[in-house]
Amino acid sequence: MSDLRIWVAVALIGLATYGFRVSFIHLFGRIDEVPPRVSRPLRYVPPAVLAALVVPDLVTIRPTALATLADERLIAGVVAGVVAWRTEDVFATIGVGMATLWLFRFVVFA
Repeated sequence: MSDLRIWVAVALIGLATYGFRVSFIHLFGRIDEVPPRVSRPLRYVPPAVLAALVVPDLVTIRPTALATLADERLIAGVVAGVVAWRTEDVFATIGVGMATLWLFRFVVFA
């Protein structure tokens, strides 16, 4: 494939992406209020994205089961999950999760 074809493909994909985003801005810019049928499912997008980013790093398989269960990231993730469930506060979740991670990393498992 020639360099020109590659650059044309990149430019066309970029224009399609830009057009897709602009169409949503134009469409939702004319709507005063988002319908409940759309806003209800959108409430679940942030937790789903956060879970997709965090969970794979927490549950990676170690060479032994004991190493997996004694992993400071998994322990801090479970503690942060409990704090998120009980308080529903993002800053408290991040703060307690990081404090637990640092405690286990630098004090307990040092």
